[in-house]
Order: sequence, then C-alpha cells, then structure tokens
Amino acid sequence: MKEKKIPVRKCVGCGESKPKRELLRVVSPKEGDVSLDPTGKAAGRGAYICADPACLAKARKARRLERAFDRQIPPEIYDSLERELTEAIK
Repeated sequence: MKEKKIPVRKCVGCGESKPKRELLRVVSPKEGDVSLDPTGKAAGRGAYICADPACLAKARKARRLERAFDRQIPPEIYDSLERELTEAIK
C-alpha cells in the first residue's frame, strides 16, 4: 500500500520546513487586512508560521510577511496577529 504524502510548508519566521498541520496560516486577501486563518481555507495569498510568538517576532523584524504578501503591513496588524497567535496556542 502506498503511503500518503504529507504536505510540508516553510515557516516565514524561523525558516524550518514542517508538516502543514503543525503551522498556522496567515492570509492576505486581495482587499482587507492580513489575519490568521484557523481553517486554512480562506481565499487569498497565504504564508505559514509556527505557533510560536518568537517566530512572529523574527518575521516582523525581517519584514518577511511583507515580502511574502508584497504589500505594507502596519504595526497594528502585527499586534493583532500576535494576540491571535497567543489565543490560538492556548
């Protein structure tokens, strides 16, 4: 029997490749603000990040989410992502 392939994604914060289910998806719709996508199915361009506030801090410092989405991300969005991330971990 053939083994099922597990999708792997790279964290924008630490750069580690991990199974998709272990990472959280950050989505940027064409119109609207960047936000966490708990379902992983929201429309828009997605980037993946570990469920670790340190990875978000690294991504924020190096502006990796801005590069991934090719748009400016205001500091308020990063703050709300940090709040959502800490709530998602709990």
